[in-house]
This record gives sequence, C-alpha cells and structure tokens, in this order.
Amino acid sequence: MPDSSPSVNSRELLSVLAAGAVLLLVTHGLGRFIYTPLLPYLVDDGLMSAGQGAAVATWNYLGYLLGALLAIRWHTVSHIRRLLPAALGVHLLTTAAMTQIDHLSAISAARLINGVANGVVFVQVPALILEWLVLRNRATLSGHLYIGVGLGLLLSSGLVSFSAAWLEGAARWWPAAIISVPLAWWSMACVLRLDVPVRTAANEQLPVGKYPLFDRASVPLFLSYAGAGLGYILPMTFLPLLANQQLPPGHWLLNGAWFVVAMATLLSPSLWNLIGAGIGDIRALRLNFLIQLVGVLAAVVLPGPLGLALCAALVGITFVGTVMLTQRIGRALHPHQGPRLSAAMVSVYGLTQMAGPWLTKQWLDAGGTLTAAFAMGVAALGFGALFAFVVPLQKRQPRPLRT
Repeated sequence: MPDSSPSVNSRELLSVLAAGAVLLLVTHGLGRFIYTPLLPYLVDDGLMSAGQGAAVATWNYLGYLLGALLAIRWHTVSHIRRLLPAALGVHLLTTAAMTQIDHLSAISAARLINGVANGVVFVQVPALILEWLVLRNRATLSGHLYIGVGLGLLLSSGLVSFSAAWLEGAARWWPAAIISVPLAWWSMACVLRLDVPVRTAANEQLPVGKYPLFDRASVPLFLSYAGAGLGYILPMTFLPLLANQQLPPGHWLLNGAWFVVAMATLLSPSLWNLIGAGIGDIRALRLNFLIQLVGVLAAVVLPGPLGLALCAALVGITFVGTVMLTQRIGRALHPHQGPRLSAAMVSVYGLTQMAGPWLTKQWLDAGGTLTAAFAMGVAALGFGALFAFVVPLQKRQPRPLRT
C-alpha cells in the first residue's frame, strides 16, 4: 500500500525538533534545574538553609505533579494548543518573580506555581511533537527533543558560575529570567504552528478516554517510572550541595559536578536513541536503569571526588534516556492515547520525585547526612529496574472499557 503519511523536509523537521528542545531548555534547564547549582549559593547567601532548600524543591516538584495531572485532564490536541502557551507564560512570570523574592514562604509559593507550569510544558511539548513525528513516520527522532534538557543544564551551569561573583541572593535568578523570554517566544510560535489533527481510538468509534491507562503491559512500566522519579531526583537536586559538603574549597568539582552532569546529559538522547535502535527500547531501558543505579550508588559508597564524578557522569548520561525510552515504550503499548498516557506517566514520575526532597529534609532534620540520603535513590532505582524487567517485549492490542 502507498504511504499516506504527510511529507516533511529536513529543514521543517530540524525546526520542529529545535523548537521543542528550546522549550525544554527554557522550562527544565533555566526554570527548574537551575535551582540545583544555585542552591549552594542561596544557602551561603543566608536566603535558606539546606533543609529549607529541600523543602522549596519539594514545593516545586509538587507543582510539577499538579501540572502533569492537568495535562491528563486536558490531553487532546485542541486542549494543548490552549493550555501550553498559558503554562509557558506562567513559567516566565514566576521565574522573573524569583528575582524579587527573599522570603521563604513567597519563594516556596513561586516555585510551586512554576512547577505547575513546568509539568504542563514537559508533558505536552514532547507529546504533541511525538504525535507530529508519528504521523510522518519519524518517531525514532523524538529523543532529540531531550537534547534541550542537556543544553539547559549546561547553560544553567554557565550562567550560575559566570554570575556568582557579582550577583547575590534573589538577584542570582536574573540571567535565567532574561534569557528565557526570547527563546520561549520563538519556540512556542513554532510549536503552535504544527499540523497535528485530532485523533480518536483505532476503531474510530470510542473516544480515547474510553480506553484504560492501566493494563498488564503498562502497570510495570508505571511502577518502573515511579522508581526512576525518586532515584534520579536526589543527585539532580542535591549533587552540588553534596560536593560543597564533601570537598575542600577551590576543588574543581564544586562547580564542575553540575558541568559534568550537563555534558553527559547533552550526549544522552543520541546515545539512548542509538542503543534503543540496536537492542530495542525495552532492553535499552533495563540497561539504562542499571547504569543509573551504579551512578547513585557511587556517591554513597565512594564519598569524595571519585564518587561525585561517577554519580554526575552516570546519572547525567542516563536520566534523560529513562524519560525518552519510557515515553516511547508507553506510546508503543497504547498508540491510541499517546498524550494521555504520557501525562499519566509523568504524574507518577512527579509524585515520586516530589517525595525525594521531602524525605531528604526529614532525614537531615533528624541528624542524618546528605550522603546517606542518597541511599534512598539507590533503593528506588533498584525497584525501577526490577519492574523494567517485567515490561513485556511485545506490544499488546488494547481493549476498550465496557460501557
């Protein structure tokens, strides 16, 4: 049969992938994860303690969870076209607000609202672009979107290090707030122009919402993703702070740990695209979990420069791959409801990653060490790896819910 997929030229393809990557750079790199390299400076500036910093991170991750839940409720293409620009606008406003706030309650509130916006964008942008790519038989290119996360981490590392000597307190947020505006404007304009028709289920009779999200194929994937959320979030929130506690003043890893994470993350999408193409996405996901587990374990059993460097490199090279592979596997298991399933998985991911900073705060307040807290991440990744080995290799045909 002739291929009825819409044609796409390389320039258009590059433009769409670049726009999606830039949106992830803005929201994830300059809005969310820039907090990680900023945290040691904010603590040194007296804006918050380490425990309070963990609490602020928890509020942001709660917002991320709420944003993902919103994306489950409003998951259609028409919903995305309305909600996505609003979420990006809220993200920009709350990032700008961080430059003026020095009260802990206000900081927490702003980070909560920013998290909601971030959750919506992180679900809806990859989901919308993946649908666009699937219609053009280019789904395997979806991983390149997540290069934006690596670029965002690299840019955030550079901005924080560059401005460290001449900014203080809330003003440390200014570089991210200024740079985000033009990048967000261009990329959102490109994404909103995408030609993605509204789709229904395969039989064209029952709407997408009539199909179950949870079945024998998807439940292990959800559980695996839950473990990934808690496992990766500890180093991605506290690694520079851990370096600040373990290393002497002037050590290159004090700022370099986040740079290592950023560089590794930049390589991650292409690496896991290649591995997934070679051995299949599910087998690649299992390997990904094992490597990431070793990385977090290194920070626990090898405190000091070696453990920190291994953790930075191995978590950086894997965590974006976990997201990319899981989202792609989920859509293969339920091709009829890709955006809805993506939102549900990110909600599970958001719930467990929210637990990470909260549990860390309780541990620190009880007198525990940050190094020992990373053991929670090791256990969570072991849990995720276990269920990754239960996800079926073969796609199953979904059955509609009875009405």
